[in-house]
Amino acid sequence: MSSVTCELCFRACRLRPGEHGDCKARYNLRGELVSLVYGRPCAVHVDPIEKKPLYHFLPGTRAFSIATAGCNGHCVFCQNWEISQSFPEDTRNEKLPPEDVAAGAARTGCASIAYTYSEPSIFYEYAYDSAKLALGSGIRNVLVTAGFLNRRPLEEIAPYVAAANVDYKGDAEFYRRYVKAEIAPVQEYLKLARKLGIHVEITNLVIPTLNDSKAALEWLVKWVLDELGPDVPLHLSRFFPMYKLTSLYPTPTETLMDAAHRAYDLGMHYVYVGNVPSGEMQNTRCPKCGDTVIVRRGYRTPDVRLEGGGCPKCGNKIPGVWR
Repeated sequence: MSSVTCELCFRACRLRPGEHGDCKARYNLRGELVSLVYGRPCAVHVDPIEKKPLYHFLPGTRAFSIATAGCNGHCVFCQNWEISQSFPEDTRNEKLPPEDVAAGAARTGCASIAYTYSEPSIFYEYAYDSAKLALGSGIRNVLVTAGFLNRRPLEEIAPYVAAANVDYKGDAEFYRRYVKAEIAPVQEYLKLARKLGIHVEITNLVIPTLNDSKAALEWLVKWVLDELGPDVPLHLSRFFPMYKLTSLYPTPTETLMDAAHRAYDLGMHYVYVGNVPSGEMQNTRCPKCGDTVIVRRGYRTPDVRLEGGGCPKCGNKIPGVWR
């Protein structure tokens, strides 16, 4: 029996027979690399699309959300650590093959399926088959991801994916210390996803004392502006003590608001504050005339004022997927 190498993510795990991959979801079974989570999600929910968060994608609709156990990241602050850091045999899993994922989305009136909560790249085959069936039924697909998928599998799934929210956690040192990963794969993912026509939004979890400095924000925003442009929506999300990082305090609201205003000052067009009752910082404004074009209240979107995908006041096009 031979060793096998997984080619899905940057870790390129080489597994001897009987070994698990770093993600816990893949296994060398007598010389064959197998998925332990195919058709076996441990989380199945219907969520507002705004919860992903995706603010420029089918606002006011719902997403059929699925996840499996395991992850190829090891964030000490993981908000879903109970499933992401578990082996599949240690979670309560449902039997839900791809055809039932698509059917479940249709039955619950969801406009999309979100591969979320843990890292979609570790249940890639399951996500791929589900996404292909869903798109054939007129249902869109979105990835909520750390951006750890390699180039070739991303290119293969891209025709079936309409949008992605990508966690962009901090600089290279932050990734090494607190994620046990490298930043380069995430940066390549972001750039490639855009080139492949996937609508991309970015989430940055702002953690007190770790990545909440003015310099950290400016570095992140400068990279986004230089490599992706000002129209990529940026979500600055509040941290709550979790997993191995319970000694810190929740991010002060003032820190998030100051960071959002600073991101606007640096040139970003769409900046949002999450996990707090932030009022105006949840709304979408036209960067040309300043008019509010989408009103949000928490995860609800009661007022979408766009006309033909643009600002009704000045006609400026607002980037996104609106129908």
